[in-house]
Amino acid sequence: MTRRYDAIVLGLGGMGSATAFHLARRGWRVLGLERFDVVHSFGSSHGLTRIIRLAYSEHPSYVPLLRRSYELWHELERLDGRALLFITGNLEGGLAEGDVFLGALHAAQLHELPHEVLSGQEVAGRWPAYHLPQDARVVFQPHGGFLASEDCILAHVRQAQAHDAELHWRERVLEWGPLDDGVWVRTERERYEGQRLVIAAGSWAGKLVPRLVAVAVPERQVLAWLQPTRPELFRHGTFPVFYLQVDEGRYYGLPEWGIPGFKFGRYHHLEERVDPDSMDREPNDRDEAVLRSFAGRYFPEACGPTVALKACLFTNTPDEHFILDLHPDLPQVSIAAGFSGHGYKFCSVVGEIMADLAIHGRTEHDIGLFRLSRFGL
Repeated sequence: MTRRYDAIVLGLGGMGSATAFHLARRGWRVLGLERFDVVHSFGSSHGLTRIIRLAYSEHPSYVPLLRRSYELWHELERLDGRALLFITGNLEGGLAEGDVFLGALHAAQLHELPHEVLSGQEVAGRWPAYHLPQDARVVFQPHGGFLASEDCILAHVRQAQAHDAELHWRERVLEWGPLDDGVWVRTERERYEGQRLVIAAGSWAGKLVPRLVAVAVPERQVLAWLQPTRPELFRHGTFPVFYLQVDEGRYYGLPEWGIPGFKFGRYHHLEERVDPDSMDREPNDRDEAVLRSFAGRYFPEACGPTVALKACLFTNTPDEHFILDLHPDLPQVSIAAGFSGHGYKFCSVVGEIMADLAIHGRTEHDIGLFRLSRFGL
């Protein structure tokens, strides 16, 4: 007999685990399906930490979602009894006329966020690890920090299971389709049915929803951890997270935590579009050289031996904004995709939004920026 659920969630990474939790806590019978392990290195959530920041240069409409995201992360910490969000302060900017600095300043002013505008010289005076040009301009926002990304997934998993969600790992979905009263899903093991389907499959979204192929494009990303020559400058408590736009591109970085080293990456790295099932997951000399060149110029005291290099995935939309919407033809199916390298911090609120869409077909959160219709879909 086919097993039936109120909702089936495809993907149990950052977004899917949060969605399973929010559905289960509302009393829905939830099945979550994940093709890999409970935490794994094939998607977009590994590498221990992810930045969270409020003065959001990408678009000011993210800020209300971020405020709710902070609330939900702190709630999850209380429920799970573990620290998940660590405040360090955040520096966002770089080029004085760049869209990162101007966007962050606009968001901070529009939403009346506590912030300071600092020059490169002022940054170095406070945080000597930074060696930005004197004419650089950054927005310092004291509430920025980082999330323990894999711990957050595990916390959402534990809390979903505490509310009787049924979660399966190492079970690949082969196909799915609509029913008159819901959906069906076939995996390598079984066939399931549900009233609602939530697709939160990361870089595999286009393989599960073919019409997303052109608007949710996987990209290879590489992160580095370097051993500082002055480690005291890069420790949690003395080093704020950053998102910087410099002559070489856009970069982000975090203090030492978990792995002994300064963690950072280049946004969009080498701009390599990939198939997530066949991408090169082993970082190479070129990957390392690009990253060490940046560190050598702007963080010279970080340029000791390379501690680790890890490949992960971005899934980019054409405008680099998310996809949070109902399927254009199947209102019983909702989609979370295309987080474009800056989505992890929103997992907690995206879980709430996707639960709203599954249960009610709508949400009180403003998700107008994230509708599929902007792509003509």
